[in-house]
Amino acid sequence: MSIANELKRTTLKTAFHYLEKDPEKNAVKLMELVDKFAGNGPDSFPKQREAFRSVLEDPQNNMYQLIMSVLKDIDKDVLKATFENFFFNANIVGWPKQEENRKKYGCNIPWAILLDPTSACNLHCTGCWAAEYGNKLNLTFDEIDSIISQGKRLGVYMYIYTGGEPLVRKKDLIAICEKHSDCQFLSFTNATLIDEAFADDMLRVKNFIPAISVEGFEKATDGRRGDGTYQKVVRAMKLLKEKHLPFGLSCCYTSQNLDSISSFEFIDQMVEWGAKFVWYFHYMPVGNDAVLDLLPNPQQREFMYHRIREIRRTKPIFAMDFQNDGEYVGGCIAGGRRYLHINANGDVDPCVFIHYSDSNIREKTLLECLQSPIFMEYHKEQPFNENHLRPCPMLENPEKLRTMVHRTEAVSTDLQSPESVDHLCDKCVNYAENWTPTAQKLWSESQEKKKLMS
Repeated sequence: MSIANELKRTTLKTAFHYLEKDPEKNAVKLMELVDKFAGNGPDSFPKQREAFRSVLEDPQNNMYQLIMSVLKDIDKDVLKATFENFFFNANIVGWPKQEENRKKYGCNIPWAILLDPTSACNLHCTGCWAAEYGNKLNLTFDEIDSIISQGKRLGVYMYIYTGGEPLVRKKDLIAICEKHSDCQFLSFTNATLIDEAFADDMLRVKNFIPAISVEGFEKATDGRRGDGTYQKVVRAMKLLKEKHLPFGLSCCYTSQNLDSISSFEFIDQMVEWGAKFVWYFHYMPVGNDAVLDLLPNPQQREFMYHRIREIRRTKPIFAMDFQNDGEYVGGCIAGGRRYLHINANGDVDPCVFIHYSDSNIREKTLLECLQSPIFMEYHKEQPFNENHLRPCPMLENPEKLRTMVHRTEAVSTDLQSPESVDHLCDKCVNYAENWTPTAQKLWSESQEKKKLMS
């Protein structure tokens, strides 16, 4: 690390020490330091930092209440590690390095890497695309270690585990946290394998945060994940809260459960459980056995568009919508533009939902995968639509995915039941056509609002 970055790190550590003593008083001062280090360039997120600063100056703001709850509820050493790894390494240090490498190598360089330690899972949830992979595939410890080491050389310090159920490999994941203590790790998990010993391990390594999958209240969760699952998840969250460990929730919304998991009753329950963030995912019709009736209709998706923004305005929890927040990240973030996915067989997919690849991490370096034909197609074609509420090359622009896969001769990475790209894209045509008028209306309204605010 450069002397300049080391000086920044030391200064921020000192500032964080004062923040511990009096969060309300010193939070704005810490933000002033972040502003100083970030600079004024277009890639320094000036609008986001300005929004963050305005929150810190308004104690009545729900996001202010969330920030203060994080500062007061979370173990101080875990909070320090998260601040250093996520905010400093993954952004202040990592982002400029990623930008440098994007220019140097002429390809996408991700901000985060998603990887499946295993395809195994202790549950078999209805409609789970991961279940299509089977349960016998694993990335070895050394392979995961190599992926992270290669990623760090490119400036990537954020790693997200998917699966399968990642905590089937929890001993290895903790060992990875120890070896790469400068990285931030987040794991999507059903939480049923979180026990006191693992929570203590999380306290010890300090750089592992679970995103717990829930479908709503007990009936909905057990209906998809099996009887008794809900109570196991609630016990896991209670344990994490008692240990002062940070966690969030992951919710897949469908035509069947959208009303319940987006209700204010359920949001308030999330806050009571102790979750600091919730990540909503649109159901994707991936796999030969996908249930098209689970796709939200345009009215339901529009409801979610407005509801997510209402949650962010009114509730002390940070809500994200992977599909409906495309306008904030410039459309599709897959293909290495901001993230990529490596499955438990080593196949490097452009997207966690789109399983077509021409590269395997066991045969190529990470950089070679990013420069492969399918990834370069993503690099060339993004954004796939000028309307960033239609970001996906599969769901909203199926002809884009169809063309890219045929052009590069990428193959299905689903080893259980390979699905042709034509079969997948054909399922999305009607959805894309039906969503387009609503997306255009919302996009026009959003752009008009930005003009009035500028």
